[in-house]
Amino acid sequence: MTHEAAQPFIMDTAFWTATIIFLMAYAVIVSEKIHKTIVAIFCASLMLVLKILHQHEAFHVEEFGVDWNVIFLLISMMVIINLMRPTGVFEYIAIKSAKWGRGEPFRIMAIFAIVTAVLSALLDNVTTVLLITPVTLLIADALEVDPIPYLISCVLASNIGGTATLIGDPPNIMIASKAQLNFMDFIYHLSPIVIIIMVFYVFAIKLIWGKKLVTRDELKQRIMSMNENEAIKDPVMLKKSLVVLGLVLTGFVFHGALHFQPATVALFGAGLLLLLSKTHEPHHILAEVEWPTIFFFIGLFIIVGGVVKVGLIKWMSVQVLDITQGNLFATSMVIMWFSAFASAIVDNIPYVATMNPLIVDMAGQLWPDLSGVQLLHHPDLMPIWWSLALGACLGGNGSAIGASANVIVVGMSEKAGKKISFMKFMAYGMPLMIMTVIISTVYVWLRYYVLKI
Repeated sequence: MTHEAAQPFIMDTAFWTATIIFLMAYAVIVSEKIHKTIVAIFCASLMLVLKILHQHEAFHVEEFGVDWNVIFLLISMMVIINLMRPTGVFEYIAIKSAKWGRGEPFRIMAIFAIVTAVLSALLDNVTTVLLITPVTLLIADALEVDPIPYLISCVLASNIGGTATLIGDPPNIMIASKAQLNFMDFIYHLSPIVIIIMVFYVFAIKLIWGKKLVTRDELKQRIMSMNENEAIKDPVMLKKSLVVLGLVLTGFVFHGALHFQPATVALFGAGLLLLLSKTHEPHHILAEVEWPTIFFFIGLFIIVGGVVKVGLIKWMSVQVLDITQGNLFATSMVIMWFSAFASAIVDNIPYVATMNPLIVDMAGQLWPDLSGVQLLHHPDLMPIWWSLALGACLGGNGSAIGASANVIVVGMSEKAGKKISFMKFMAYGMPLMIMTVIISTVYVWLRYYVLKI
């Protein structure tokens, strides 16, 4: 893996064109002069018009194109939630949670962060934030406090919690597939560090927002005197919704064993709930889907697909692996930190798709006599897989476009009239991301290189 091997990427005109489009898109999104969805769609179309990506690649090739599993998972979960919303279930959860936190703004924030992290580990972080965001907005409204700290703390917690399991975050699914790892491997290796990180995280958000979150005693009393049962408007539809949601969540947990993609499970749930609802015309349900967010994702997938195709991400990754000169501890540290910052800039899904084969290739050079599971599960290689997972999943917290969950929350917040700017998200997300990666660095060093367990 030499610098010379990466040289053809630099000489290629397509490489520079795609890189310029990517950097231009990122700069304009950060500046917020033009809506991010418009930027993403225009720059994606530039990739197609300039033939960096062909339309067939953008829409039909898994390596470079739109991840339709993510898109239809999002649309389907949005439909399910839009059908559930009129039942009053989210208001019920909001009142119950606020009463559990005794109406104290920070206590409620901490409860929601922990609940979000646990749900993200058991389900996935995108589904969790789709369920939690409307509740968070309702609680903040009832307490008459700014909802943005609540939303940011929840989405960061969702990415931390999602790191703990195979199904919690898409990069983990991809790593598990490439490295032939199972559900319990992730529980054994990543759950302990996620629990430690969450303890530090709750203390950190206490320092950041604890003193800023204040409300009047009469608002606390008003919440404590509320009857959550009165929030339920349609008990029959609520029962149907909970049964369908239970089926969908069970499907997510067992989707690997059932050989279904999560999008298939969610789409079935959305179709079934539409059928069971009293809705004869689905127009208003479909109109409430976060279409700007969906099209932002589509555009982003195509833009990143273009820079993956021309070799920008691979070139960057090769340089990083080249720096370490075969030192495996140095390699795992560099991969963790590079993955963290790269995942804050580009979506961690295509990034991991690029890093996976590079790690396998590197392992093949280090241990040429091994192959298959013996190579992939080499004791010296395992810390590198976990470093990639920790860096890619936690790194998503660094910016508003670093992880799918971030994009969803920012979009839903904007729709509710509470805009979270790119720079505001980064001002909170980046320092907290760096804190979590420092803790992960100590964990990997102690567990795999000192204690060797």
